Amino acid sequence: MKPKTQYEEPQLFQSRLDQIINLKHPLCLLAQGIDWEYFEQKFGKCYIDQVGRPGIATRLMVSLHYLKHAYNESDESVVVRFLENPYWQYFAGLTYFAHQLPINPSSMTRWRQRIGEVGIDELLTVILNVAIDSGELKASSINHINVDTTVQEKAITYPIDGKLYYHMLLKLVGLAGDCDITLRQSYTRLSKAALIRQGRYAHAKQMKRSHREVKKLKIYLGRVYRDIKRQSEGADGALVEALAMAERLLNQSRNDKHKLYSLHAPEVECISKGKAHKRYEFGVKVGLASTAKDNWIIGIRTFPGNPYDGHTLQETMNNVAHHLRFEPRYVNVDQGYRKHDYQGNAEINIVSNRKMKQATRAERNWLKRRSAIEPIFGHLKSDNRMGRNYLKGAEGDHINAVLCASGYNMRKLLKVFFLPKFLSQILGQIFYKKLYLNPNRQNYAYFLCT
Repeated sequence: MKPKTQYEEPQLFQSRLDQIINLKHPLCLLAQGIDWEYFEQKFGKCYIDQVGRPGIATRLMVSLHYLKHAYNESDESVVVRFLENPYWQYFAGLTYFAHQLPINPSSMTRWRQRIGEVGIDELLTVILNVAIDSGELKASSINHINVDTTVQEKAITYPIDGKLYYHMLLKLVGLAGDCDITLRQSYTRLSKAALIRQGRYAHAKQMKRSHREVKKLKIYLGRVYRDIKRQSEGADGALVEALAMAERLLNQSRNDKHKLYSLHAPEVECISKGKAHKRYEFGVKVGLASTAKDNWIIGIRTFPGNPYDGHTLQETMNNVAHHLRFEPRYVNVDQGYRKHDYQGNAEINIVSNRKMKQATRAERNWLKRRSAIEPIFGHLKSDNRMGRNYLKGAEGDHINAVLCASGYNMRKLLKVFFLPKFLSQILGQIFYKKLYLNPNRQNYAYFLCT
C-alpha cells in the first residue's frame, strides 16, 4: 500500500522540534529548499493500492539516504544517529522528538530495491535543482565541465584460485544436500586441509608445492561438480546457477577476459587504472561529470564490462542531460577519451601538452581545471561511501554511485548554508573587540556593525 502522508498527532506535554532547535541551522534551511512532494509523486507508482500495510513515509526514507551518504554512515548507524539528533529528525519531517528507532535498517535495502535505478536518479536530480534554485549552481558554471572515470570497488576479498575452488566446492555440497543428492564423496575435509597447506607453502615462498595444492583443490571441485551434474538432470533454481558458475570457474585460465573473481558478486571486473600503489582494482567502472568552476557533480553512472573510456562519454553526457536543464558547451577530458563516441553540440577538449601549447591563456586556464575532478574522486571514496560498495549486483553498483554523488552535493549545500552564519560570527567577534578593546574607535565599529 502507498505510504500515508507523514503526520503526527499533537502532544500536550511535549514541545515541537521547531520550538527547541535553531531553524537557521543548515539542515533546517536545506529541508525547506527540497521539494518533498516531488518524491511522493514519483515513488507513489512503485506501490500498489489497497494491498498490504501502508509503506514507510517517503520523506523519511529519502532523508535517511541523503544523511547516510552525506555523513558516511551505514544503514544501521544512520538509524541510530537519527534517534540522537533532533536536526536529522526535523530534516526527515518529524514534528516531535522521536525516542524509538523510526525503522528497521533492513527496510532501507527493500526500499532501494523497490524504487530501483530510475528512482535513485531522482535523488541526484532534486539536490541539483536545490543548488540551481539557491543560485549556487549557475548556467555559466555548466558551460565548462570535466569528465573522467574511476573504479568503485566491490566488497570482496582478493581473488585467489585456491580460495575460490574451496568455497565453490562448499557451496555445491550444501546445495546438493538441500536437493537430497547423495554424493560419492564430498571432499570437504580434504579440500580444507589442502587450502591450509597451500597458504602455508605460499607464505614460505615454496610456490611449486603451493601450486600442487591448488591443483588438488581444482580436482576435488571437478569431481564434485561432475557428480552433481550427473544426478541433477531437470533441476532448476540455485543449483543450476551454481553448476554454471562452477563450470565457468573450472574452465577459465590465467589470461582469459571476464573471469570469475567472486562467488557472491560475479559481476566484478578486474580494472587496471595505472596506479603505482594499486595496480588492479576489483569492481565496476564509473563515469563522472563535474563542473569545472566549482566542482558540482552533475552526472554519474556505472559501466559494467570495463569498456574503453572513450566509449563511455556519450552515455555520461546523456546522464548529464537527464539531471540538468542546461547543456554544457565545453567538455574537458584526458587522453583516455581519444576516439570517443560522443555525438552532440558540446566541444570536446582532450587535454595534452600539445593542446596546452596551442591554447590561449583563458583556454589554458580551463584546461588546467580538468585535474580538479581527481580530488572529487578522493572525497567520494573517503567521505561518501564510494570506496567500497556493499550493495548487491550491478543495480547495487549504480545505486551506490548515485547516492554517493547526492551525498557529496548535499555536503556542498550544507557548507553554503553554514558559511554566512560562520562569517557573521567571525565578523561579530571582530567588531566586539574593536568596540570594547579600542574605545577610541567606537564610532568606526558602530559604523561597521550597522
